[in-house]
Amino acid sequence: MEQILFYFELGLTHVLDPQAYDHVLFLAALALPFQLKEFTKVVWLATAFTLAHCTSLALSVYKVIEIDSSIIEFLIPVTIVITAVFNILIEQSNAIRFPFRSHLLATLVFGLIHGFGFSNYFKMLMDSEPEKLMPLFGFTGGIEVAQLVVLSVVLLVTGLLFKIAPSWSKKVVLAMSILVMLICIPMLIETFPI
Repeated sequence: MEQILFYFELGLTHVLDPQAYDHVLFLAALALPFQLKEFTKVVWLATAFTLAHCTSLALSVYKVIEIDSSIIEFLIPVTIVITAVFNILIEQSNAIRFPFRSHLLATLVFGLIHGFGFSNYFKMLMDSEPEKLMPLFGFTGGIEVAQLVVLSVVLLVTGLLFKIAPSWSKKVVLAMSILVMLICIPMLIETFPI
């Protein structure tokens, strides 16, 4: 039980660590186009992301797939920028309507990428563990809870903004998506594989 709690806490801090804000940034971008009444959809996205994230961790821990970390470190901000661009496309065009399964599929793919970003550190921790499945479950639970907290905060803040100024909802999503992209520019430059 102590082992599961340790990894659960590690999952929480992995998402909520201010030094590693890329995870929160991705979640914020992911939730922006959704209203508070669509919380169930956002939970589905969070769960898909968590499952994909932990799948890539498991593939790495069990040495099924190993990917160069420099490529993954660059792809993580790319996924955030793509998510923000996706939001802009949705808000800018009344003609473009993406089905929810498009969000879900993109979230699954991006979750795999983000999971490989943490895999080297996680694999190092797991080397000392004789049994790897329970730590993976604990870590997955911690990630899911932390993500739901972040997504709830984002939806509450945007919901409040939309309620105060309903006509500004599109502008809020656009402005916040552009802000997310601007925050990612230094990350893209720093991690660009040379």
